[in-house]
Amino acid sequence: QVHLVESGGGLVQPGGSLKLSCAASGLATREYAIGWFRQAPGKEREAVSCFDNDDGSAVYADSVRGRFTISKDNAKTTVYLQMNSLKPEDTAVYYCAVEIGYHVYCSVAHVNYWGNGTLVTVSS
Repeated sequence: QVHLVESGGGLVQPGGSLKLSCAASGLATREYAIGWFRQAPGKEREAVSCFDNDDGSAVYADSVRGRFTISKDNAKTTVYLQMNSLKPEDTAVYYCAVEIGYHVYCSVAHVNYWGNGTLVTVSS
């Protein structure tokens, strides 16, 4: 059973930074993507960034490219999301998620496992 535990959310001022962590356990294959999705109040859940465990590549949503960086610590099977230059519109619950398989879709429809989420609030 795959288990994902997020941490690192909180309140930050616009322009500030936060780093989210997701500890993953129970993954029995190398062919998966792990990443971050978010859901703002009244909006649909959307992909933020995903990391391909097979080749180490990453994809980003246009809204966060250049501000957010995803990385993975293979020894700990932990994935991180460094968020810089945060904006009020980044306020959302951030979910760690895993897609099992060779191809990285980084889409809600292809997620096999979800974490419980961590709240990020960007406000002055």
